[in-house]
Amino acid sequence: MRRTSAALLVTVAIVAAVVGFGIDQVLTSSGRPTFTPSVMLPVLLVLLGAITVALAVPIRRATRGVVGPRVDPFRALRVAMLAKACSIVGAAVGGAATGLLVFIATRPVSPSLGSIGAVIASIVAAVALVAAGLIAEHLCTIRKDDDDGQAEPGDPGVELSPHH
Repeated sequence: MRRTSAALLVTVAIVAAVVGFGIDQVLTSSGRPTFTPSVMLPVLLVLLGAITVALAVPIRRATRGVVGPRVDPFRALRVAMLAKACSIVGAAVGGAATGLLVFIATRPVSPSLGSIGAVIASIVAAVALVAAGLIAEHLCTIRKDDDDGQAEPGDPGVELSPHH
């Protein structure tokens, strides 16, 4: 499994921002109110990030040889995949919320403070979810052993010797 790239996260955020802006544009042009995220969305995003990091800490301890119970490799893989999904979902939600914020900010009618607050809180929580996902993914990364075969130059924890 490759680590989540910044290019992927930026691409997802940009596409989601365009979609978020477009959804609000379509809603207002059809006479409906603009989309405003729930106040619980930021809370859930932060909670998801905290749980993901908490699940990754025992894996980090097990891979670094700290005394503790053995970790099932399939569990470690599931947590790593959850971490990757969190960073991608965080980028998507953050991008969509940014698109909503741009739409709200460019309207001639001043929006309510509650709607702007919910959108800004969603952006901040989405950034926190991306960070938590990347941290948890890093915690689930193991160093390659000498007998693992050829390593890629960008792999973390791998030092290439000139004899390869």
